[in-house]
Amino acid sequence: MKLSRPFIFLAALGSAMSALACDMPAEVVIPNGEEATLDEMLAAQSGVRDFIAAMEEYLTCMDGEIEAMGEEANEEEHAAMVEQYNSGVDQMEDVAARFNEARQQYQDAQATEN
Repeated sequence: MKLSRPFIFLAALGSAMSALACDMPAEVVIPNGEEATLDEMLAAQSGVRDFIAAMEEYLTCMDGEIEAMGEEANEEEHAAMVEQYNSGVDQMEDVAARFNEARQQYQDAQATEN
């Protein structure tokens, strides 16, 4: 039975490592659209595009992790993974909404200046 303990440890370690394979990207900084320069807005736009692409990769990875869990995972583990996935979707939507708001503020500020 000495062989079973290391096997269980390695199996648990493998599960933990696979969960770490999905890295949630860091959020992008969105400037205040009323005060931002064109360069700052363009940099933010690029950052948002990169963030959305990275978040889509993260969500694809999480889909794979959730599917790989199959029926082996208990209900709490499954719920935690789904919560992480949903949090990623919420963050992606929040970043897009904040950028769109900043973009509108920037456009309004530029219209007022001209």
